[in-house]
Amino acid sequence: MSWEMLFTFFVLFAAVILFVTDKLRLDLVAIMVMLALGFSGILTPAEMVGGFGSSVVILIAGLFIVGEALAQTGISYAVGDKIVQIAGDQEWKLITLLMLSVAALASVMSVTGAGAIFIPVAIRLATRSNLPPSRLLMPLAYGALIGGMLTLIGTPPNLVANAQLENAGMESFNFFIFTPIGLVILIMAVIYMLAYGRLFLPKSTGAQGATEDGRRTLQGFLEAYDIEDKIVRLRVAEGSELIGETVVTAKLRRRIGLTLFGREYISTRTKRLKVTSTRTTRAFCEGDILFGVMKEHVCHKVLSSLGLEQLPMGDEGNHLSARELGMADLIITPDSKLIGRKISGAGFRTNHRLSVVGLIRKGQALHGNFGNIELKFGDQLLVVGDWEDIGKLQAARSNFMLLAFPEEIKNYLPRRRLAPVALGILAVMLGLIIFRMVPSVTAVVLAATAMVCAGCVSVNRAYSCINWPSLVLIAGMIPMATALDKTGGLLLIVDQIVSLYGDSPPYVMLMSLFLLTSVFSQFTSNTATAVLIAPVAFKVAAIMGVRPEPFLMSVAIAASTAFCTPVASPINTLVMGPGNYRFKDYVVIGVPLQILSLLVATFLIPVFLSF
Repeated sequence: MSWEMLFTFFVLFAAVILFVTDKLRLDLVAIMVMLALGFSGILTPAEMVGGFGSSVVILIAGLFIVGEALAQTGISYAVGDKIVQIAGDQEWKLITLLMLSVAALASVMSVTGAGAIFIPVAIRLATRSNLPPSRLLMPLAYGALIGGMLTLIGTPPNLVANAQLENAGMESFNFFIFTPIGLVILIMAVIYMLAYGRLFLPKSTGAQGATEDGRRTLQGFLEAYDIEDKIVRLRVAEGSELIGETVVTAKLRRRIGLTLFGREYISTRTKRLKVTSTRTTRAFCEGDILFGVMKEHVCHKVLSSLGLEQLPMGDEGNHLSARELGMADLIITPDSKLIGRKISGAGFRTNHRLSVVGLIRKGQALHGNFGNIELKFGDQLLVVGDWEDIGKLQAARSNFMLLAFPEEIKNYLPRRRLAPVALGILAVMLGLIIFRMVPSVTAVVLAATAMVCAGCVSVNRAYSCINWPSLVLIAGMIPMATALDKTGGLLLIVDQIVSLYGDSPPYVMLMSLFLLTSVFSQFTSNTATAVLIAPVAFKVAAIMGVRPEPFLMSVAIAASTAFCTPVASPINTLVMGPGNYRFKDYVVIGVPLQILSLLVATFLIPVFLSF
């Protein structure tokens, strides 16, 4: 064994350890892998950065833009609205509709993106039906994952397997080659969740504070964040030192722990509630009524020293309505730039004109002055602001996503009128891919460009919607596959696998590759796993003298069966907080589903792709 091979295996082992322990970001680990192989001389500079020119990377980037255009024009949300219209309050029906709908959407856009769109829908349906969100969110996540198995472009592992064929000069997979197997697994998963999974989904109390149509009320939001008794109403008294100050200069959060979100003042015509922000230039005046969240008790003497008089909420104070004040429930995403930043410095007021009035971490509402708390992935935030600014959050999903939002937000979809154009572009893209009129990457790039040119998504949003860490992860790990092949490491792995199972029927090898891929996918990126194992599957097929397509499909489908841990896929992690799930919930429900998927795939793959 040469030193080059030993070094490559060492880098691979180190990368796997870092992936599993999650000590560093996955994209950073991929860059380190790429640099290690380049500096060692194992790969040439061109080979080291070759992943960034891969058609798979370009294709996935284009699909991000196409998916964003579907969201910006309201097409994706229309699917959710349709479910709201036809779904009753029966749990089995809600689970079935959600799993089938999110799977359909995930088949043409990213799994995480499709799941993120449906999470607010699931929470709304649970609220309306007096069910805890935990009864719907895990089935939703599993439906999104299986949706990636339905088409060639459903998820990156499918594209990675297809690229392996194309690189070898073989005929690529057609668009619907995954569909029969994916559909069977989807139907099996729905039946499984109804018959078995529901028995183990957490059964907390039903949602509170909702209207009959499932819309969360102001009181419901306040109860969820445990701040309903912390809302205060203060009057600026005569001679107050706040008179002449603005929201920014008053620094009320720092001085008395008050998060200000509303102000009632006398205008030229009538008394009205005005949402505050750091851009508010109007100074405080005598008689202004301030609304805010007081996280800690402040004695009367301290308030008096500032010239503030605390008023009872009463009927007059409880008149805050959706017409005047908007609220939204947000969750911090895995790649958010806000992770590690303090709430006071996160820029919600500066950038979005919104006030953060509540924080939930791991299912528990945090109390006290949380302005100095550093944000973490999965934190839920309750923000308050003007309806127009709440609506704009729909297009600002790079750092967080909406969990729950009011019905009125649909009026702020920025490009709703272009929905027919976006649908037409999507149809043309799918037609070009299905009938193989042009390569898949050409069709997707063409569609993404058309979406931008037609105005379905802005140029700036097209850049910001791309999940760059995911692309860097794929591009950074492709050189590892090149290094394994170049140093002979790939052949060594293949020889070891063949020595164990080479005399067994191809079914056994197919099952072994599925099991290997699925186990790795529970703890590391499923895309990175596919990048590493797809070449192994291709070589094993060559040595065994069978066609590689069944083995490659086994790897691709197995990479999407990330059911057993909350870190197996971003969508699993995103539903963990809102669903109040624990690690063991994923194990108890996910492991049997994993085993069933293994058995179904092992039986069906050779039926549609012979050895």
